[in-house]
Amino acid sequence: MQLTPESRAERLRTVLERAFTPTRLDITDDSARHAGHAGAAPGGQTHYSVVLVSPRFRGCSRVERSRLVHQALEAEFAGGLHALALTLRAPEEPT
Repeated sequence: MQLTPESRAERLRTVLERAFTPTRLDITDDSARHAGHAGAAPGGQTHYSVVLVSPRFRGCSRVERSRLVHQALEAEFAGGLHALALTLRAPEEPT
């Protein structure tokens, strides 16, 4: 997958919507809070918090859910995404 010039948050949203058909998807750029830390870039777009609620997570462990998201975002990690804080739930689970 080749990265496009749109913002990383927009790319994250596009990939996650396609892969998980979420009932809820919140993406927050936390990069400014990590300035000066490992993996932080001067232009930001390196650290994100994601709340993702999807039927695809039914029957999956926390580790399986995280692996699915990381696999879907492999190109973003290769292109400079450094960290994700993930809240991953099935629709019937509280966020």
